[in-house]
Amino acid sequence: MHLDREIVKPLLAWYEQNARILPWREEPTAYRVWISEIMLQQTRVEAVKPYYHRFMNVLPDVEALAFVEDEKLMKLWEGLGYYNRARNLKIAAGQILKDYDGNLPADYEQLLSLKGIGEYTAGAIASIAFKIPVPAVDGNVLRVITRIMADESDILKASTKKMVTKALLEIIPEEQPGDFNQALMELGAMVCVPNGAPHCEKCPWNELCLSNKRDLTYKIPVKTPKKQRKIEEKTVFLLEYQGKIAIHKRPSSGLLAGLWEFPNEDSMISLAQMEEKLSSWQVQQYKVDVTKKAKHIFSHIEWHMAGFYVECQQKPQMDHLVWINREELEHKYAIPAAFEAFKGIL
Repeated sequence: MHLDREIVKPLLAWYEQNARILPWREEPTAYRVWISEIMLQQTRVEAVKPYYHRFMNVLPDVEALAFVEDEKLMKLWEGLGYYNRARNLKIAAGQILKDYDGNLPADYEQLLSLKGIGEYTAGAIASIAFKIPVPAVDGNVLRVITRIMADESDILKASTKKMVTKALLEIIPEEQPGDFNQALMELGAMVCVPNGAPHCEKCPWNELCLSNKRDLTYKIPVKTPKKQRKIEEKTVFLLEYQGKIAIHKRPSSGLLAGLWEFPNEDSMISLAQMEEKLSSWQVQQYKVDVTKKAKHIFSHIEWHMAGFYVECQQKPQMDHLVWINREELEHKYAIPAAFEAFKGIL
């Protein structure tokens, strides 16, 4: 793949006129860029904004992040999902304090050595914060570049990413590498969009794009079809006793590791079965309601959930429960988004 340098100037001119005003662009320090890029993985820009503001207010620098309590960090991240991203941020902050005197290194390879930072994030930090001319290639960029070149390589293959990275490395402007990378991302987010038809009439490369000329935008990018998600059924128990709600902590490894959740069972159970469970938990007097159903999609698994809300007159005899009030549920304990529908009932 060979990209012509003539694509650089119109892209930067378009970006100057169309770049969205985003909080992390206002003061693009390495720390601010890093936090924003990790949050933006797997999460839409508009969804990230309030989380970003809250996170930066509480953890404004590397040192604060390195020493934050795990529970507080998880609460700040609550709702963003993929919680290992947050755990890796804290680990990397410790590395930065130890090895780089509390400052993110102005070096692409050293950035790559930090926990949770891959090639794309290292490229984004290096180019935006430190003006180092290295590409930052994500799904948006792969889509834009394969379309402009009418390249039918599978964008989910590492070889395609390597090819695109190499091609961009040859044309990235040394004086504006951060703007160039952000312009590519912006073009993919706003014009050459991931879902639905691209807005070719708004594209600065309208005249240059081979997919547009050959009517191939419906076909490119090429992606390997995703495997069908595994369906798992769950019954969620919203147990209330003397004004407090029962939660417990998930195992320290696996899906949603170490996070708090409402007690649940890996199957759908009937009202009669629920009543049997309450009896086994030594609860004789109660008021039970069937809740609405909910669904949550992870990358490879789909949870189909039903639930019961139970006001208990006796304290359920179950292991590992923690009883908290509604204020603690709201402000202290991180409950994954998978349980958001049930949290809303309370």
